Parts: sequence; C-alpha cells; structure tokens
Amino acid sequence: MSTYQIEDGWDALGDPTRRAIIACLAERPRAVGELAEVLPVSRPAVSQHLRVLKDAGLVTDRTAGTRRVYRLNPAGVAALRDQLDTYWSRALDGFRDATERPDEEES
Repeated sequence: MSTYQIEDGWDALGDPTRRAIIACLAERPRAVGELAEVLPVSRPAVSQHLRVLKDAGLVTDRTAGTRRVYRLNPAGVAALRDQLDTYWSRALDGFRDATERPDEEES
C-alpha cells in the first residue's frame, strides 16, 4: 500500500494538515506532541504527516533526549521556492509576450 509515499514537495503540501505542520514549524522547531497539541489530529497522525514531509525533503529531525524535534529543511523549502520562481517567471514572460503581440484584429 502506497498511501504515504509522496516524494515531491508540492504533492506533500497538497494536504491541509501538512501545510498546517509546515506553518507551525516555520515559527520554531517542535516535537510531535507539541504539534499534536495545536492541530486537530492525533499524535500518530502527526507522525505520519511528518514522515511524508520528511520523505519529500521539507523537514528534518533530530533526537533530543527521548523526543524527536522536527524543523523545516532549508534546502527543501528553497527548492520549492526556486520552482515557484521559475513558474512565476514563465508566467510573466508569457504575459509580456501576449501584451507585446500586435492585435490580430487591427491588421
């Protein structure tokens, strides 16, 4: 069963709970229990979502005593931002080309 086998960061962010986890981790690193306290899902569900985000390269974890503390992975987030910048640049180029093209009705 491949329910939680997402490798792409954009696919991982398609879930609202995972986006909420990313928003929480943007504030500061947190353990699973801390995330579960502020989210409307159970600790096991938070752990599953974190695994998806980790597999997608968007979060990392480290051991702190008996807990695992999760944080955003700057490299993974930067890769998404680079992709978004590329999409945005292409959209702007397309808009520029469309506005600079002579109107066919006038010819």
